Amino acid sequence: MKLFRCQFCANILYFENRACERCGHRLAYLPETGTLSALEPAGNGVWAPLAVPDRPSRFCANAAHDACNWLVPPGSSDPFCLACRHNGTIPDVSDLPSLFAWQQMEFAKHRLFYTLLRWTLPLKTRTEDPQHGLIFNFLADPPASGPKVMTGHDDGVITIALVEANDAEREKRRSAMGEPYRTLIGHFRHEVGHHYWDILVRDQGRLEACRAVFGDDTQSYTVALERHYAQGAPPDWREHYVSSYATMHPWEDFAETWAHYLHIIDTLEMASAFGLQVQPAVDTQGEISARIDFDPYAAQGIRQIIDAWLPFVFAINSVNRAMGISDLYPFVLAPEVVGKLGFIHDLVHGRA
Repeated sequence: MKLFRCQFCANILYFENRACERCGHRLAYLPETGTLSALEPAGNGVWAPLAVPDRPSRFCANAAHDACNWLVPPGSSDPFCLACRHNGTIPDVSDLPSLFAWQQMEFAKHRLFYTLLRWTLPLKTRTEDPQHGLIFNFLADPPASGPKVMTGHDDGVITIALVEANDAEREKRRSAMGEPYRTLIGHFRHEVGHHYWDILVRDQGRLEACRAVFGDDTQSYTVALERHYAQGAPPDWREHYVSSYATMHPWEDFAETWAHYLHIIDTLEMASAFGLQVQPAVDTQGEISARIDFDPYAAQGIRQIIDAWLPFVFAINSVNRAMGISDLYPFVLAPEVVGKLGFIHDLVHGRA
């Protein structure tokens, strides 16, 4: 994620900002240009972005619920922006707890779409592609006893359990499942990884190349699921997988690796925006030193990314421990895992 600057007063802005704290200008994100812009009213619900004043537009319909700060592309008749047009079922916005939970989910989803649009990955709605179009359903558990909503993916349909926006409940589930990390943006990045396995691997003739890296996806998913929860991950899983959940089935290995690649890229971009570098005085050999002065979204290969990521995350994890909190990135990237991340890198850049 980038930092942004107010075009009116030059104040530093963040992706989710709705208004500039210095000059008070209303702000909106322009997905077609990747810009957060200060706005001037142009009448009849239309706004003129100072970043591109000759391209007036209107807010996404979900801005009325404070669930979106994106503008609809100029000339579009769609009431929703490029991210919200992929929504299917949303919660009851008249219920304040549900509205708040959905707002948190939209913050995470819009960060996901920032990434997908940066790489110009295929993004068809369910209307454009009834078979495989990407759609998000945000569902609350039934009020009475009954089956709980399960977060997951099914041929382009991504379901997110609304309860995952509850920090206490999400932490409870993380602890119960023995996970070192569980966040809303993690859910979005993982589930969309399944979607892009369909789109970029299965539908683009890359199955054999993917199987050579992640294994045979034709094995029974149901059997693999039962085995995983009965037996757990193999003892040496850290040498081959990015997480214990990735050991369950090649589909989950791909989705977990995809999610981690997005974690790394987006975090490195923010580190680069702040001009961060890691150069500990005790590192006389330069083994854990790095200058993050490149655009990770445009990196030529996985090696450049990993060479920056490992020193950076080593430093940030150490800072977290000084505050007595969990590591920012509680994972180990073994050489085989780096190779899998390299496959994802080449895939999103069209070279797999």
